[in-house]
Amino acid sequence: MFSCCLIKPPVKKNTIPIDLKLHNDIRAVERARFAPQVAEKRRLIKQYKMERERQQKLEEQEEIKRLRKELIPKAQLMPYFDRPFVPRRSEKQPTVPREPKFCIPRHKTIRCCRMSCNDMSGPSQLQHLPSSVEKTEALYKNRGLQ
Repeated sequence: MFSCCLIKPPVKKNTIPIDLKLHNDIRAVERARFAPQVAEKRRLIKQYKMERERQQKLEEQEEIKRLRKELIPKAQLMPYFDRPFVPRRSEKQPTVPREPKFCIPRHKTIRCCRMSCNDMSGPSQLQHLPSSVEKTEALYKNRGLQ
């Protein structure tokens, strides 16, 4: 009975390690190839910027030299006094003066309240504003159409 329990299981073979290729290692190799290219590109960009700044400085200096030459005050020619200036009469017709229009057009007036500033001196002096019916009746009376 006990004999089946004492049997040893078969011995497994030793595992042989496989050479692992980790992504970190692959990435490090690629980065080692790429890093000099990036450094060269940065160096070229820096060199280009320095060259451009130098060119701009030279252009500004040339511009300053040119402006200094142009801005030197030079003598003006003397006017000719042997033939004096005689103004001629204009051939255009003179403008005709017009009377200014000081009235305010009806469409620009305030319609809600047509009181003068004197009428607004106090609340006790407010006058009765005519209604639209009273206005039309007054118009008919003035025209004799009633």
